[in-house]
Amino acid sequence: MKETTAIIVPAYNEAAWITETLRTLRHSKVLAGLQLVVVDDGSRDDTSLLAAPWADTVLRLPQNQGKGIALWRGIELSDCERFLLVDADLGTTAAYTALLLNELESGTCEMTVACPPPAEQGGFGLVKRLAQRSIRQMTGITLQAPLSGQRALTRRAVKAVRDWNCGFGIEVAMTLDILRAGFPMREIPLPIRHREHGRSLGGFWHRGRQCVAIQKAVAGRREARR
Repeated sequence: MKETTAIIVPAYNEAAWITETLRTLRHSKVLAGLQLVVVDDGSRDDTSLLAAPWADTVLRLPQNQGKGIALWRGIELSDCERFLLVDADLGTTAAYTALLLNELESGTCEMTVACPPPAEQGGFGLVKRLAQRSIRQMTGITLQAPLSGQRALTRRAVKAVRDWNCGFGIEVAMTLDILRAGFPMREIPLPIRHREHGRSLGGFWHRGRQCVAIQKAVAGRREARR
């Protein structure tokens, strides 16, 4: 697995979290030897500087291009057959993402997705319901964690994703394309935690951007079916 799996960590202004996340990945017995790629998506803080001691590769994009592009640019840098996608703000709970690779190794599915516990600060669930409804309408499948960024997938699944330029809609876009390609996926409950936006002004802004990105990603895929 060590020669065939890469960890991709997209990051944007994550100086407060990225050191702990990357340190955890490097200290994991399962993940320590894997290729670790960090893509700094045009951060204005020291994200790249702090990532450098831990990552095999740090790619710094000159300007913010969105999470989907950041993921794709990281995947492009690796010739591995499996990819573990990890958000930069997981801290010590990043260690649990290793469990996503077990099911992938068994060959029973092409993508595994972490299903985290309920958020403590709790937004309104609007974005999650939008994502669930969109995926259910287009695939007939109801997911518990449609927005989870913690995923392990094969290169075959990666090739099924028709467009990575989806910003915060990339998780929904990825799920739709992979399921519609006929590839099985599985959600795995994991006790991961990341920075929560809650009901602050920043939280409202973040969820609004998510909604728009998801709607655009879904609309593009509906159009492609015609």
